[in-house]
Amino acid sequence: MDFKIRPARKEDCKDVSRMIMDLAVFENVADQVKISHEELERDGFCQNPLFECLIAEVPEEHKSKDGFTVVGYALYFYTYSTWKGRSVYLEDLYVMPEFRGNGIGKGLLSKVAEIGKEKQCVRLQLSVLDWNTVAREFYATRGALDLTETEGRHLLRFEQLNMDKLAKGASKERSFD
Repeated sequence: MDFKIRPARKEDCKDVSRMIMDLAVFENVADQVKISHEELERDGFCQNPLFECLIAEVPEEHKSKDGFTVVGYALYFYTYSTWKGRSVYLEDLYVMPEFRGNGIGKGLLSKVAEIGKEKQCVRLQLSVLDWNTVAREFYATRGALDLTETEGRHLLRFEQLNMDKLAKGASKERSFD
């Protein structure tokens, strides 16, 4: 199947938002999606974008059963390792189910890796749900290491309430005036 991968444009944010919801439905967490396409536009297409995004697009004659030509995306951003240096973090890689098995996911992943190399990143990181064995195998067959197994690392997160509590504590820190 013919497809092309290109950088997302602001006008693609509605399609990206649609696929973010599709991914959340697949992961059984649709109720957790709070972001809108307007926020994607604001955060990804400003003077200092917080993320970059690639789009997988098929020709009109191969559009989805619902009429979409934008059928996949990869959303990523840059991080920094104090041990290794520049890194690229793949937040989402998604291909609509009816287009899987055509090399689109591999194409998106390869393009993110290529961009990371161009930016002198030394590694590409991502997380995968433990029950998503298809995705885990997809990445493993391409050389990804499972850090939970090899390094015993756990992914941690502070949700908004606890982040607010932490931030309040910063203003109470003592200064050395």
